[in-house]
Amino acid sequence: MLATSHTPMHATVLIAGAGDVGMRAARRFAALGHPVLALRRRPPGEAPEGVAWRQGDLTDPASLRGLPRVDTVIYAPTPGARDEDAYRAVFVDGLRHLLDALPAAPRRTVFASSSAVHGEHGGAWVDEETPPDPPGFNGRILLEAERWLAGAVEGGVAVRLAGLYGPGRTQLLERLREGKAVAPRGKGVFANRIHVDDAAAVLVHVARLDDPAAVYLGVDDTPLEIDVLYDHLAALVGGPRPADGPAPAGVGNKRLSNARLRASGFRCAWPDARDGYAALIT
Repeated sequence: MLATSHTPMHATVLIAGAGDVGMRAARRFAALGHPVLALRRRPPGEAPEGVAWRQGDLTDPASLRGLPRVDTVIYAPTPGARDEDAYRAVFVDGLRHLLDALPAAPRRTVFASSSAVHGEHGGAWVDEETPPDPPGFNGRILLEAERWLAGAVEGGVAVRLAGLYGPGRTQLLERLREGKAVAPRGKGVFANRIHVDDAAAVLVHVARLDDPAAVYLGVDDTPLEIDVLYDHLAALVGGPRPADGPAPAGVGNKRLSNARLRASGFRCAWPDARDGYAALIT
């Protein structure tokens, strides 16, 4: 049975960490008729229709004073640096600061986590019931934040997003065009991807479910061996066939299943990354 989707009409949504994914989610909520507050350290200018900027720093509790009551929080910040202190300040401490600053608990808090909480599985299928085993500090801190949220408030949901790609995220295509990418050949090492628009759509979808699960894997329908994906994309951009080389470090080899997400009624607009990437080229 599909889970049902319902968020009270005109209920306010707070996007905490209104970067690329957050603003894509903000536009979707606004299109559904929800007033949206988009929280950023430095708002960049005029906001999209239906969205209002709110200045605030998740690492500075004083800057969060005076936030209004909201129905839904989408927590999707980006650390200022790729180190343990920056991750903890934003994902663990910042989440606590934000929820403490709100005058009442939201009905739903959706945390944009990462599949980095899962480690090495030898190419086996992984789902939400697979015990997390993060190989790096980033996954460990994200898992800590997930667990804090689950114990601190009702209505908390973690969405573990796979590797994002889409407009503005075309570094892989450039590396392939220039012959700078390598791929582990014939070793069955998998890539897991989700288009950035689908990632935003997942956050909105989960926020609107009446009775969501505590965790979802946000990934497309088609895990691909890295050499298969890279060979396909290299041909599309006119680059050379990638040389044999090591898999990306700190990720682990696994095939992520989106069966739980699909059972809730969600469908990817881009179920196969080969098609999603191709649309970026044309």
